[in-house]
Amino acid sequence: MSRSPGGRRPPDPLKAAEAAFKKVTTKPIEGPPKAPSIPGVKETVTLRIDQDVLEYFQQDGPGWQDRINVALRKAAGK
Repeated sequence: MSRSPGGRRPPDPLKAAEAAFKKVTTKPIEGPPKAPSIPGVKETVTLRIDQDVLEYFQQDGPGWQDRINVALRKAAGK
């Protein structure tokens, strides 16, 4: 087996190809799994909606956020 000028052995082409293939096909390690959503738990969000839409949901007084949630659930098919 011949040695390269630096005294190091040339890389094995098969091993180099396998390493390159593994590098591009290996699924990256994902972070910790997301906790499953707990039914009934609300999450605070900021949402920009048109003024007239907000007024529509607020016109019946308290509970307007719940009414928006019901409408969004219906739109999402839930």
